[in-house]
Amino acid sequence: MIDAALIRVACLCAQWCGVCGEYAAVFEQAAAAFGARCTFVWIDIEDEAELVGDVDVENFPTLLIARGDRALFFGTVTPHPQTIARLVQSALDGGLEPPADTAEIDALARRVSARGGR
Repeated sequence: MIDAALIRVACLCAQWCGVCGEYAAVFEQAAAAFGARCTFVWIDIEDEAELVGDVDVENFPTLLIARGDRALFFGTVTPHPQTIARLVQSALDGGLEPPADTAEIDALARRVSARGGR
């Protein structure tokens, strides 16, 4: 069962991507800072292509932020600590509204939720 209140933050990256490699530490810092209020998941889109499904990830790092099975944000972000902190805090505060027409992204959010994370 998906926890409808829990914020999930998934970084969709690729191992060969240098920016993603640098972003991993920023992502881990955010995971530590937000603790039990969020679940953070690192997803290599090539190793976990079945999880990503039909969602097209063209640029890195791409973040998916979801509450329950509903996407609140999906997009490429700058690899800076302030960016992820602002987005996650907005999600926690209820300041991110689900984008329109996100059936594929919502399906990805459900798959990520079912996968779990830390």
